[in-house]
Amino acid sequence: MSGLRDHLLAQIRDTGPISIAEFMHTCLLHPTMGYYTAKTPFGAGGDFVTAPEISQMFGEMLGLALAQAWTDQGQPAHFTLAELGPGRGTLMADVLRATAGVPGFHAAADIVLYDASPALRAVQAETLAAHAPRWIDTPEDLPQAPLFLLANEFFDALPIRQFQRDGTLWRERQVGARDGALVFGLGPAQPQPALAHRLDDTADGDLVEDRPGAAPILSVIAQRIDTHGGAALIIDYGDWRSLGDTLQAVAGHTSVDPLADPGAADLTAHVDFEALLTACAPTQPGRITPQGVFLERLGITARAQALAQTLSGSRLDNHVAAHRRLTHPSEMGNLFKVLGVVPRSAPMLPGLET
Repeated sequence: MSGLRDHLLAQIRDTGPISIAEFMHTCLLHPTMGYYTAKTPFGAGGDFVTAPEISQMFGEMLGLALAQAWTDQGQPAHFTLAELGPGRGTLMADVLRATAGVPGFHAAADIVLYDASPALRAVQAETLAAHAPRWIDTPEDLPQAPLFLLANEFFDALPIRQFQRDGTLWRERQVGARDGALVFGLGPAQPQPALAHRLDDTADGDLVEDRPGAAPILSVIAQRIDTHGGAALIIDYGDWRSLGDTLQAVAGHTSVDPLADPGAADLTAHVDFEALLTACAPTQPGRITPQGVFLERLGITARAQALAQTLSGSRLDNHVAAHRRLTHPSEMGNLFKVLGVVPRSAPMLPGLET
């Protein structure tokens, strides 16, 4: 997509280097040339595969966990069942199929989706046509009602800023231009009050990442849950506190240079779960739990064994591989973490109890 590269080069020529956050936002969400606005990248035929595309079991486990939380909180007669970044709608479809037998759950649910991509919204509308979902343009539009929410691999795609420590100051990593190509560089050393706590666990030259858009979204979610009840399940890859450069670009299931072809690759970075946890106040966030542990506690192995009874040959092999990919520590089991959020007075979500 040389058109987007030329657009970025012209912008840098006119106004100077841009932050990693601005680079990511433009690459992913430019109205006509952005990665998410111009294509539907999910699935085996796309650029990457998320957990819901690997196996129906993932969505089934999450759906039943939310349904149990709904039951634990008195089965509110009207609630928002929401998903941030729903992809092709696969996860929500699996959630709704798994919870179809829960009395009253579907009748009480107002299905709300947040996605900035018109192309993906069209796919979601087709996938979920039987359930009459509706879309919001910003998380602030979430209804003032009990909220049961899913966010799977949503926060990793929010733009990040990167800062390299220089004494007690920080130099922001930026994208500039040299000889007609996009290049990384560093801005001037400046104080960064928001990173004051990182002076205790970093050394000169260390790089840390900040995701400024995450806290405002989580604050909205926490307000709805604290005020009206509900629960949120946030699943993403990352760990406690960021350290080092985790920006990555993926195209065709392969890692590529983030600067090589803007708009043609997905851009993500590891999630700092400390920052997510802090933003969940005043609700009751659960202990951050590896995805594999969470799914095993919910009974994914028993579900996998039940499904395996009807499979044979390559279908059985693929099913076994999918279970391993979701849960094994060397695959998605440890890299991906789960954060649950409930009201302070409510039981913790299943699978996340301490």
